[in-house]
Amino acid sequence: MLRNLIYSILFGEGGENMMAMLWAQQIMLGKKTYEQVPRLLKEQVKEILIDSGYGELVTE
Repeated sequence: MLRNLIYSILFGEGGENMMAMLWAQQIMLGKKTYEQVPRLLKEQVKEILIDSGYGELVTE
């Protein structure tokens, strides 16, 4: 609940989705790895990467 409040304050409505998209973009650019994604965002980031054709970057 606190996490959602922080995301809402920082990014407005849908903040969690925005954070997942930002993480996915950083992974696609090679600046971050899937292992570095916060636990609570992993599933959303995984879905974004697969939908974007970068499923090979999802390593568990």
